[in-house]
Amino acid sequence: QLVESGGGLVQAGGSLRLSCAASDRTVSNNFMGWFRQAPGKDREFVAAISWRGGITYYSDSVKGRFTISRDYFKNTVYLQMNSLNPEDTALYYCAKGRGSKVSNRPGQYDAWGQGTQVTVSS
Repeated sequence: QLVESGGGLVQAGGSLRLSCAASDRTVSNNFMGWFRQAPGKDREFVAAISWRGGITYYSDSVKGRFTISRDYFKNTVYLQMNSLNPEDTALYYCAKGRGSKVSNRPGQYDAWGQGTQVTVSS
């Protein structure tokens, strides 16, 4: 089970840090990712990280502003979001990847959290 937290309302230019806690260690050997979905839009890849944390992958829309990381021993993945803008407003989901090869495709993830809402005001 994946549980996201850390969402909220922030002004443009502000920052938030999302957390994704796994209830067991089944995610320890899997890559992990963050996706987001805005109203009326498809789910969009945001970032992913390898199981050791040495490889990260970002969408062009967040590169340079967002940072994904993981704490192996706490079984938790983080998404630090800086320089937020209203286009970042969405429901953010954490997901567990299949296997070890990092991917940006939703079909390569087999477990999803319930999401945490991020709203950026202008």
